Amino acid sequence: MTIIDDTALGTAAAPTAAAAPRGRAESSAPASISMAGALNAALRDALVDDPSVVVFGEDVGPLGGVFRVTDALQARFGESRVWDSPLAESGIVGTAIGMAMYGLRPVIEMQFDAFSYPAFEQITSHLAKMRNRTKGRVSLPVVIRIPYAGGIGGVEHHSDSSEAYWTHTPGLTVVTPSNPADAYSMLREAIASDDPVIFLEPKSRYWAKDAVTLPVRTTPMTRAHVVRAGSDVTLLAYGPTVKTALEAATLGEAEDLSVEVVDLRSLSPFDDETVGESVRKTGRAAVIHEAAQFGGYGAEVAARVTERQFFHLQAPILRIAGFDVPFPSPKHEEHYLPTAERVLAALDTWEW
Repeated sequence: MTIIDDTALGTAAAPTAAAAPRGRAESSAPASISMAGALNAALRDALVDDPSVVVFGEDVGPLGGVFRVTDALQARFGESRVWDSPLAESGIVGTAIGMAMYGLRPVIEMQFDAFSYPAFEQITSHLAKMRNRTKGRVSLPVVIRIPYAGGIGGVEHHSDSSEAYWTHTPGLTVVTPSNPADAYSMLREAIASDDPVIFLEPKSRYWAKDAVTLPVRTTPMTRAHVVRAGSDVTLLAYGPTVKTALEAATLGEAEDLSVEVVDLRSLSPFDDETVGESVRKTGRAAVIHEAAQFGGYGAEVAARVTERQFFHLQAPILRIAGFDVPFPSPKHEEHYLPTAERVLAALDTWEW
């Protein structure tokens, strides 16, 4: 993740504390903040800056959401801007579509990854297709926030990695941050987008903290970023598995293995340029994700990189993923999730 000056994006510089919009708290020095806190700040600042932004979903009001990402927003902005919806995911998305057609910018929350499935038809048949169906006349600036993946001891329906469903749907931008700075920057950018964004939030990283000065602009949300340089192999990761990849890179040092870690950040569209540059340098690549391997997102990554970088590859692209079983009970979760040790064991299967 690269923190960049707003002028590098061709936009006006971020407001200083003195020129900040009324009601927004500006930081003048880095402060330790969690990903959940950064997301909360991004929602707060978006609500301050744009009266068309509204936030709703199950228990996002007085409770502040299951993971407290919307904490205190209703108290500050009122029930007309932040409110609790009925327990009906299809209705939540359908309502957001109607609001967006009339000029609002809804940000909606699915409580857990698998809870979004009742809204699948609304998302894939209507939200993703409206601009194309109307020949560009109707855009739908809707952000669907989905806490996803495992690592929190959740039972089934609470730990799915459903990214492959959404990335397979043309018309949706699908992104996932791995750290607090990206969480803030990417959510602000997603809310400003005129097209629908599936914003996947890795639950296991909600409480991870970094020193960040807010507001912050990082690498544009549709670009990948090299978070650790290396020369022997490229590890492609996103969301919760970026931490896993970095741990594997650290362990690899003891084996004289130089590992480059690329945080994909944007799952759709895919940043072929950044990924291709890294793979051409190292000649080897592996992709890590928590979802089951068969038909998973890693298969698309492996195929795409192979098609474009075949003559630079010294070995087949590996996939280190969850097993092809339903997500297990909490006591078996540690055996299901990819680990740094599993990553290094997979790399050892190559003939170096």
